[in-house]
Amino acid sequence: MNIAQGRLSRILVWGALCLAALLTTFPLLYAIAASLMTQSDFNAGAVLPSWPLEFSNYVAAFERFPLLRYFGNSFIMAGLVTVAVLVTSSMAAFSFTFIPFRGRGMLFAIVLGTLMIPWEATIIVNFQTVRDLGWLNTFQGLTVPSFAMGFGIFLLRQSFRTLPNDLHEAMQVDGASRFRFFVSTVLPLNRPMLATLAVFTFITTWNTYLWPLLVTSEERVRTVQIALRSLQGEATTAWPLVMAATVMVMAGTLIVLVLGQRQLKAGLVAGAVKG
Repeated sequence: MNIAQGRLSRILVWGALCLAALLTTFPLLYAIAASLMTQSDFNAGAVLPSWPLEFSNYVAAFERFPLLRYFGNSFIMAGLVTVAVLVTSSMAAFSFTFIPFRGRGMLFAIVLGTLMIPWEATIIVNFQTVRDLGWLNTFQGLTVPSFAMGFGIFLLRQSFRTLPNDLHEAMQVDGASRFRFFVSTVLPLNRPMLATLAVFTFITTWNTYLWPLLVTSEERVRTVQIALRSLQGEATTAWPLVMAATVMVMAGTLIVLVLGQRQLKAGLVAGAVKG
């Protein structure tokens, strides 16, 4: 009886997991299928593309719009923000963890408080600042407002706190400076968490739509997310072409996930164990 109940429970769990996986991946699978359809098949409500597959949609997306430039702009924006967030977050987290100073707890509480403020609440102030600095239609305007992230500081501080204080004291006795301890010990020992933050920041920045829409009006600095919107016409839209461009945009984030999968998994596991 117990064996039968256990087997039934496993079947139900696996069934629920398979259903959840299907619901999660269905939009991606449908986007791939729709990108290989003709316009007539899509208008007819087809679920699967007919043979031969319409790979010309991918070619048409590059011919009609400068997608390579948009991809390059998105990569530059996401790359700059990722590097800056890693630098600022790691240095701030190191200060909060290993450098005692007056008001450290209060200042860290303020950093945590920024996590409770929605980004939309500060977008007007950020836009006015970027405009006053003359940074509209520049990569500075796209990236600088995102160079510091409260979540990144919190994540790395929690990771840095797991290092024993004896290690820091031993290196001080040996005459090592704080910077050397930071570069040669703290960062290498927290590589998985740094990779986790890097992947999270890159994907979040890559998928940003509203901020690039506000601070850019020239094609030379617009990102790929804006390009997807420009593919849609006012009267009619070639949805197979839009889906082809969407698949290529998603491929960028999937490549980052695949390349950072091992470090990302290690960081998540380490965070769960340390928590």
